[in-house]
Amino acid sequence: MSTLIPCIVAGGAGTRLWPVSREAMPKPFMRLADGLSLLQKTFERVAGLDDVTRLLTVINRELLFRTLDDYRPLNRGRLGLDFLLEPMGRNTAPAIAAAALHAVRHYGEEAQLLVLPADHLIHDQLAFISAVARARDLAEAGWLVTFGIRPGHAETGYGYIQQGEALEAGGYRVASFVEKPDLQTAQTYLEGGEHLWNAGMFCFRADVLLRELREHAPQVVEGVERCLALSGSVEGKQGKQCELDAASFAEVTDISIDYALMERSSRVAVVPCDLGWSDIGSWQALRELTPADANGNQIIGEAVLHNVQDCYIDSPKRLVGAVGVRDLVVVDTPDALLIADARSTQDVKFIAQELKKRGHEAYRLHRTVARPWGTYTVLEEGARFKIKRIMVRPGESLSLQMHHHRSEHWVVVSGMARVVNGERDFLLNTNESTFIPAGHSHRLVNPGVIDLVMIEVQSGEYLGEDDIVRFTDIYGRVPVAETLS
Repeated sequence: MSTLIPCIVAGGAGTRLWPVSREAMPKPFMRLADGLSLLQKTFERVAGLDDVTRLLTVINRELLFRTLDDYRPLNRGRLGLDFLLEPMGRNTAPAIAAAALHAVRHYGEEAQLLVLPADHLIHDQLAFISAVARARDLAEAGWLVTFGIRPGHAETGYGYIQQGEALEAGGYRVASFVEKPDLQTAQTYLEGGEHLWNAGMFCFRADVLLRELREHAPQVVEGVERCLALSGSVEGKQGKQCELDAASFAEVTDISIDYALMERSSRVAVVPCDLGWSDIGSWQALRELTPADANGNQIIGEAVLHNVQDCYIDSPKRLVGAVGVRDLVVVDTPDALLIADARSTQDVKFIAQELKKRGHEAYRLHRTVARPWGTYTVLEEGARFKIKRIMVRPGESLSLQMHHHRSEHWVVVSGMARVVNGERDFLLNTNESTFIPAGHSHRLVNPGVIDLVMIEVQSGEYLGEDDIVRFTDIYGRVPVAETLS
């Protein structure tokens, strides 16, 4: 059988899971109770397939290093890694078209793509392996295969797939795709037994997909081909990386693969399956993963409750007291608190949308922000000052940079720092410090074998994140209006 290339597509902002999911740390990177992120669970899922040797990931370029951080402890040389780096989201059709063109170029026209969202959860790995095997047989026969989840209840938050005539390998021709129905229609689908939840997972040969796209959505393929012709690729210890050209990618039609192709092609098949699947699309869906106490409450963290029923409280770092409430979802993070009626968690997206409209940082960033070299955490800020905790991993380095309007005091808490401060280049050990005046070029490097942890105190007339001039950077990033980035 043809080579199988799993393709993890990490798109979407996960706004219904705010305040944990944010633009710079979206839903795929959310940690579940076992400490693994949804992205890591997806990686483990595909790494568990017997004949897989490479993994292709389509991700926003700003999330590459966070993705590598998630893959690193799991991979350890198990899979070769390919990345298509998007400058912005253009929906699933351009992403999958780019993946198919990449597969054809590097692995041949007959290579099969197994396209999986990065932020879904599947509990039954053996059922997943079986469903993939059936899908591969159909894909080899020229079908565009989607995975349909047998519904366990009448669900209005998912799209549906109607099964048609039976095909070989336990699949069915798709009779129709159905948008999210109302409750009465969803109940009819459940009772009828012909409709499946649309899981947004696919399997097809790359050449078949491209042929069908050229027939039904040629503008998508042509736009992506123009983009790839202008895009740069590198191959190194982190695998193959292709950074899609921003200007031409912005001109590619923004459309989902369902609308562009699946609803138009006559070569679409579905594999019905029971995988223990969830798209974790809301706090209500996420709470179902947590056992409830005798009063129906699900608690993550420490809480003191009196006369509380059917509440979900997620507050790992702060004590919560609740009295006389029911049917609430409470999610606490260091800089934002969500309180929602448990029946309205789909509407959390409106909070995130309003924050984005206002330009509020809580839409985009957490207090702790991941960077290619480590993390920084804003501990406190006020008029003319900001305090950060900075962690730099061994061997990593911040860019050589300069600030116009602020000075910085650095104090090493643990580890060793190599510091460039103007014309000086020197080492700082634990409990030592240095002062970086405004206008001085400076760089922070961890030359040691343990994490470097330091406290940075910024002071000055302007402390905005856009006060930066970057000179050089080992991660190949161009100057951007963002400090410590």
